[in-house]
Amino acid sequence: MRWPSDEPVRSHASHTPIDLPEPPSGADPLGEGGAFGGADSWGGGPAPGPDPARTDPAVLGALLARHGWRRRGGAPGRYARWTPPGPGSRGTSLLVPESRAFPDCEDLLAEALTALTHSAAPSAREVLVGLTVPSDEIRWWRDVPPGPSGAAEWTVQEQLRAAARQLLLAGALAVRGRAGYYGARHRRQAQESLGGVLVGPAPAGRELTAFLPVTTGRAVAVRLHHALSAAREATDYQRATGGMEAFDSAVEAGVSRELTEALVALVRGTEGARVALAWAPGAGVPEGCAARPEPVEFSPGDLPALREAGKRYLRDEPSVPVRITGAVIRMRRAGPNGDGSVRLRVLAGAEIPHVRVALDEESYRVAGQAHLLGLPIRVVGRLESRGGFRRLTDASGVVPVQVDEAERDRLMKSLQENLDYFEEVCGGGD
Repeated sequence: MRWPSDEPVRSHASHTPIDLPEPPSGADPLGEGGAFGGADSWGGGPAPGPDPARTDPAVLGALLARHGWRRRGGAPGRYARWTPPGPGSRGTSLLVPESRAFPDCEDLLAEALTALTHSAAPSAREVLVGLTVPSDEIRWWRDVPPGPSGAAEWTVQEQLRAAARQLLLAGALAVRGRAGYYGARHRRQAQESLGGVLVGPAPAGRELTAFLPVTTGRAVAVRLHHALSAAREATDYQRATGGMEAFDSAVEAGVSRELTEALVALVRGTEGARVALAWAPGAGVPEGCAARPEPVEFSPGDLPALREAGKRYLRDEPSVPVRITGAVIRMRRAGPNGDGSVRLRVLAGAEIPHVRVALDEESYRVAGQAHLLGLPIRVVGRLESRGGFRRLTDASGVVPVQVDEAERDRLMKSLQENLDYFEEVCGGGD
């Protein structure tokens, strides 16, 4: 291979190798454990690095520039030399060809990727992630006071991660449909759509980056791009005029109670926060989006408007008429006769996992008989926003629904495993 004689070949520094991320399998990135992808680090273990034969030099150069690497010379139109940001970058440089038409391009890329793998610069890892899993990047910053010796308190880091999770979930919910308040609706599907998200460390609790794979996460990134801008504009309008009308129209862009609560969590306890989004270089710019979106900033002065908007969304979201098919998993009433309530595992009719239904005596009897036969029921009513769309009111038309034998056997097994729930005596609510 022929190396340009006037440029260094690779990093001369000695550093500890790092492993590349592997998208987690089956993890809940928004679960109670508190970590994206089920772990605080990049994921499940070592994964193969970027393949030099498939690496686009232009994408590598764009990622290096995005993450603060500095271009220092090279031969225009042929190759460029890049050095990492910050102190301690002497002796470390990468040669990156301008295109695959450059002689020995693949060998140059292999050397550059090896040097990145051994680099101690935190940005090197983020560049490798972007090459391994083409992703849109969302970055959060919080202006928080430093702890002792610059270290962050554990609670500060947890606050940043929690707010970031809330914001991604709000974006995923908005992809499923527009609403001022979602409650339990669409939540399971939204969480599942974020299963491939990767996240970097949160240095000093001030900064966090999430990588949304283009193949599964671009719709979320696009929705957040529009929703954050709309939330900023609506907040400015409220602060200037005192009116909340802009938040009503912002719902169409993806703003919701869930998003305003996420922004409140992000800003609370700081002197300000901002969110920036960058598109995957190799995937192009989504239609209707800015090529280089400006960071969206929020300050403590925005909190009253955001909180009021959240209350408004909760108060104004209407109940929804539905016809739900569900399996009875719990029954309660105050005595051997009279009205009662049942809890259904929703099979069809609403994108929520469970719902509580108040029934009159006859409907309650029908629900109990259907369950003893291993059959779900169908019921018509209104899904109430109060309580998070988990309660059905004005229920009527309760009838058993025929299902195939496999589903019936599964429902009967559920009955046997949950006999304790079927109480015809006094008891508390669900």
